[in-house]
Amino acid sequence: MGKLVFFLIIAVLVYWFIKTRTPEETETPDDDKAENATPKSLEEMVRCTHCGVHLPRSESVTSQGEFFCSNEHRLEHLDSSS
Repeated sequence: MGKLVFFLIIAVLVYWFIKTRTPEETETPDDDKAENATPKSLEEMVRCTHCGVHLPRSESVTSQGEFFCSNEHRLEHLDSSS
């Protein structure tokens, strides 16, 4: 019985030591948590003028101020506009 109490005291001391050494998280409102969960680099989404699919601006093809999901849709749109 004495060994059990000894190991229980050791476990409590180890837990207390770890708890005091780790920095505690400060309480933040839920709004701040939602902002922190979002990625830091958000990219603007654009809509393909021809088919309407949404894609990141960096992956789009731009022509005359309009965005397209591919060069084929850009060419088809230009052919249908003429």
